[in-house]
Amino acid sequence: MTPSAVARNTSEARARLLGTATEIFYAEGIHSVGIDRITAQAQVTRATLYRHFAGKEDLILAYLDGADQGIRAQVAAARAGSASAAGQVRAVARSIVDGIRSPGFRGCAFLNAVAEYPDPAHPVHRAVLAHRQWFLDTVTELLAAAAGVGGEDGTGEGDVPAGSAAAAGRHLVMLRDGAMAAGCLFDPELVSETFLHGVEGVLREISGVPEETPS
Repeated sequence: MTPSAVARNTSEARARLLGTATEIFYAEGIHSVGIDRITAQAQVTRATLYRHFAGKEDLILAYLDGADQGIRAQVAAARAGSASAAGQVRAVARSIVDGIRSPGFRGCAFLNAVAEYPDPAHPVHRAVLAHRQWFLDTVTELLAAAAGVGGEDGTGEGDVPAGSAAAAGRHLVMLRDGAMAAGCLFDPELVSETFLHGVEGVLREISGVPEETPS
């Protein structure tokens, strides 16, 4: 076997392991799933798993890193579709409800994971906090920009105090957390509508941006 073929097989085995772990961890939880279940479903040996991951914890962190990268890409794509900050906030919110409405939705991968790893010093807990800090920083920045321009036409004057934007960011994240938790327990359509209505309330409160009406 050529070196390139070995590398390709190695990459495929790692991707298969991570894909399998991602599917099972998200659907069933982390602690309840053992290494043997993952290797059997991925059709690889334990030796192959340990060639790619130091252990289960390393695999969990890779799972969360993949989820983090996916959400960052989702947010970037949502933001790219709107020129105004308020429009970007709405686009990010719509991308969240798209997930809530999707088949197999089981809540937030990060909230699910941190519930199983409550120790703040644990690497999994720290990975969750790092992701959440990024998301909070992102929406706070967008809300601050929306407050600074305000107005239906996307133009205006002045900036709100940093504390107001920070409070609005925390508010939006809490709305998102609630929607993600409720979305797999109740009617996802009602949860999504309620969440989007809440986001409009945050925008009105911080900037006076009129509520978006369906076209």
